[in-house]
Amino acid sequence: MSSNKKENKLSEDLIASIREGLSLKPLEKLNESFVVQAKKFDLSTELLSEKSKQAQQKTFESIVESLNKTSAKLDTANREEANSISSDFRSLKSDEIYGLNSSFLHGMYFENISDPHSKISMDSISYLRLERDFGDFDAWQKDFIACCLSSRDGWALTVYNGFLNRYMSVVIDSNNVNVPINCYPVIVMKMQEDAYYRDYLTDKKSYVFGMMKQFNWSVIEDRFKKSEKIAKVLK
Repeated sequence: MSSNKKENKLSEDLIASIREGLSLKPLEKLNESFVVQAKKFDLSTELLSEKSKQAQQKTFESIVESLNKTSAKLDTANREEANSISSDFRSLKSDEIYGLNSSFLHGMYFENISDPHSKISMDSISYLRLERDFGDFDAWQKDFIACCLSSRDGWALTVYNGFLNRYMSVVIDSNNVNVPINCYPVIVMKMQEDAYYRDYLTDKKSYVFGMMKQFNWSVIEDRFKKSEKIAKVLK
């Protein structure tokens, strides 16, 4: 069986299991636009304790599980009764965005931290673009740190903004407040309490400095390359 067929079969089995657990009737055709699975991340950093890493992994898995349940429920939600005041469809769509943002931001965060040999090359696309759009690399660092410290239990991101055709850093509160549109994340920092409190208490700055010292610039460089392709399409 090919890799794609195995993945499709796995997704179908997962959907069926979710439906059974929710007492939903099976459908002849599955309409889920996504069924995601929580990847197991082996973070090599010593700047986070093992208990902290495990707690964050469990949070990630819980969010993904909830997202898949929301996706399954949306298949049978009554769209004819949808309204802007109170409806199951509206609530589920809100939960969907919350879960999607949290799931994929967690994945991107885990991928771009925990590199003990962190190093950025001055001739990399990452460095050149940050220097171009922020004035210099140090200015980007200061702006990004300010975004981290400004987040209310959410995220700080550096993104490519398709409207402005440039990179900028943004603040997201929780998982779904102040989320910019037409933006592709290239650098992701988690600023929710379970990321830092166990090891740093309220010292957010030390946590942020530690994670930034171990950014995985190889992963980040690949994201910048993708955003450059996006930029060409949008022009």
